[in-house]
Amino acid sequence: MQVEKNISLKSYNTFGIEAFAKYFISFNTIENLNEAIDFKNKQQEHDIDIPILPLGGGSNILFTKNFDGIVLKNNLKGIELLKEDKDFNYIRAAAGENWHSLVTFCINNNYNGVENLSLIPGSVGASPIQNIGAYGVELKDIFFSLEAYHIQQRVIKTFNATACKFGYRDSVFKNELKGDFIILNVTFKLPKKPVYKTNYGAINIELERMGVKELSIQHISQAVINIRTSKLPNPTEIGNAGSFFKNPQVSKFKLHVIQEDYPEVVAYPVDDLNYKLAAGWLIEQCGFKGFRQGDVGCHAKQALVLVNYGKATGDAVLKLSDEIIGSVKDKFGVTLEREVNIV
Repeated sequence: MQVEKNISLKSYNTFGIEAFAKYFISFNTIENLNEAIDFKNKQQEHDIDIPILPLGGGSNILFTKNFDGIVLKNNLKGIELLKEDKDFNYIRAAAGENWHSLVTFCINNNYNGVENLSLIPGSVGASPIQNIGAYGVELKDIFFSLEAYHIQQRVIKTFNATACKFGYRDSVFKNELKGDFIILNVTFKLPKKPVYKTNYGAINIELERMGVKELSIQHISQAVINIRTSKLPNPTEIGNAGSFFKNPQVSKFKLHVIQEDYPEVVAYPVDDLNYKLAAGWLIEQCGFKGFRQGDVGCHAKQALVLVNYGKATGDAVLKLSDEIIGSVKDKFGVTLEREVNIV
């Protein structure tokens, strides 16, 4: 195990924000992780507290200041078919694996269920924390279990879907267990019989453009990749963390109130009483699509994506997000919630 000091985190977050970690430790074994916790405990003999920040792909984080603690970079690797039964394949992936690498592995091996989640940035370990989702599929739909390391107790615990308390871009790891665990691996329960979901977004339109006559997970995955590539900026070219805000949920009554003034509002039913509004549409109506001030702005093709055009600070991005939240609240009476983790 190597402990690095005062390390720049710019290359470890997709926003490309400059910030420094007091200590930086990468681990690729449980033994390394135990050594890292030994180091933390030793430092705490001298300091009051040493916070830990587990870091995966850095695709859902905004640094607004230096991190005065230990950044633990999860480099655990490995993807395998753990087991199978008559109806399902169970795929286990280490938390340090790139999410899209897992999707590619599944597509190449004809494992169904992850195709709609193609090209989502980040690591496997972050996926259950965020309950990632796209194009009509959420992680909870294909989740079986995960193993996580308890930082204080230094034991490994298994969580099933119920224990994870999945919600919309939410889980127990973002709430009551925040900061307590480091995810080690995730096991996915993938149906052997494909269930194609193509009615969300522009998937059917893209499949038609591609000339697809017979559906397959390969075609759906490629359609999703094409759509995401056309709409969302590549973090290697323009710093961003993907969707910055969650799509807000409102009551049917509230939707009707909004529709009186904005009949074209984009909304999707959640159940009989509630609807989800497209946050990107709300932000666009407030004039932020393509907005730029210095090196911070909203992407020209997708207002939901805040971007760093070069040397933006985390504070500048956070300030813009505050302005957007206030503007949407004033115009529609709806409060946006950030999806990105602020540090």
